[in-house]
Amino acid sequence: MSYDPSPSYPHRPPPPSQQRPPYPPPLHAPAPSLHGALPWQPAEAPPYPPAAPAPTHRRAPRRAALGHHSDLRVLRSAYRWQRRTATLTALGYFTLFLLLSAYAPGFMTGSLVGTVPTGLLLALVQLPVTWLAIALYEHTARRRVDPLADRIRKEAALDARRRTAR
Repeated sequence: MSYDPSPSYPHRPPPPSQQRPPYPPPLHAPAPSLHGALPWQPAEAPPYPPAAPAPTHRRAPRRAALGHHSDLRVLRSAYRWQRRTATLTALGYFTLFLLLSAYAPGFMTGSLVGTVPTGLLLALVQLPVTWLAIALYEHTARRRVDPLADRIRKEAALDARRRTAR
C-alpha cells in the first residue's frame, strides 16, 4: 500500500470577509493587570509623584533611634542568657538522670536511704529541680531582663511624646 499525500477532499479557506475568530469578542474591557503580559513579567512602573522638598532646618536627634539602640542588643543577650540558664538546669539534670540509668545501673539500683533505690530518689528529685529552674528563670528575669525592658519601654514612650510634640 502506498501513501497518497494529496488530501481526500479539497480544502479551501473561506474568503477573508467571512473569516471569524474562534471565540466571541469580550463583552467588556479587560481589567488592568498588576503584571506584564505574562504573570512572571514585571509590570511597567507607574509614574511616581514628585518628591517633597527636603527641610532646610532640622534639629539633629540627641541620640540614636530606638531601633538602633544598644539597649536592645543588651536586652536580647540578657534574655538569651536567662533562657539558656533555666533550660540547661532542667535538661541537664534530666540528661544526667538518663545517663546514670543507662550506664550506671548498679548505682541506680543501690539504696542510699533504707530500702529506697537511688534511681527512685533521683527521679523524685526531678520535680524540685524543675521548680528550681522556674525559680531561676523568674529570678534572672526580675534581676536582669525586666529592668532593661522597663528602661527601653520608658525611652520609647518618651520618644513617642517628643514626636507628637513636634
